[in-house]
Amino acid sequence: MELRELDLNLLLVFQEVFRERRISAAARRLRVTQSAVSNALARLRRAVGDELFVRTATGMQPTPYAEGMAEPVAAALAHLEQALAPRQAFDPQVTRRRFTIAMTDVGEVYFMPRLVELCGAAAPGVEIASVRAGGAGLRAEMEAGRIDLAIGAFDDAPGALYQRRLFRQEYVTLLRAGHPLADGALTMKRFAQARHLVVAALESPYDRINTALHKAGILASSSFSVPHFAAAPYIVATTDLVVTVPRKLAERAAAPFGLVYVKSPLRLPGLQTNMFWHRRYNQNDGNRWLRTLVAEAFGEQA
Repeated sequence: MELRELDLNLLLVFQEVFRERRISAAARRLRVTQSAVSNALARLRRAVGDELFVRTATGMQPTPYAEGMAEPVAAALAHLEQALAPRQAFDPQVTRRRFTIAMTDVGEVYFMPRLVELCGAAAPGVEIASVRAGGAGLRAEMEAGRIDLAIGAFDDAPGALYQRRLFRQEYVTLLRAGHPLADGALTMKRFAQARHLVVAALESPYDRINTALHKAGILASSSFSVPHFAAAPYIVATTDLVVTVPRKLAERAAAPFGLVYVKSPLRLPGLQTNMFWHRRYNQNDGNRWLRTLVAEAFGEQA
């Protein structure tokens, strides 16, 4: 017998007869007639190839096969009841839910400190973990529920994802306080003569920075590079190198590292940062709460 061939309602009848040991009592609990219970038992007997219950002076006694069925069937029905029970409202004050957000290293620097602060006040039991994800893998992870949100400038986000714009930002030149380029207008000539730290990010849209540096004749003459933006503030804080970064990163790093930032002379398009979530979880209370938290804290209207 295959499960798809079995009417699962027969298991409800089995459970009640096993519990009550009488057809009449099982019928009352199920709110059906005794003949309906007898017919259901007959169908289940044919399906499993066993008598299941034998009529005796003390009631319907289970066979050894039925004894072996009883506990697994009860557990399975309990799981189904739990799955179909009305969902409880999401309460951020008491939940212990863990949320996973896909973001870049720039996103971690900008978003995570504020999220830690906000959750500490509004949802002390919530856990937030950041992961890297992009391209085709992002859709699969979000569809499976392993990633709740993605935040970033994902130009190639899959169509199955809903999105909401958070903000636009420009690129700036980040350098240490007291650097000669910090005084006066930063012209392209002065910019090209400076020593640059290159962030060798290949993912879109950050690869546009290096394309612009290459067109300006800067990339070929640069001797120092790192693979991630997060390392840049540490390096430019103690050297005369300058680095081109998104403005939000510069805002977060300026005070802690003693840095300043100025408008970059490079001709770069603005960088739009969106929040993405899978349509499967559009109505999920926890996901909606997290989206509202992020939008109110980081959206342009905030």
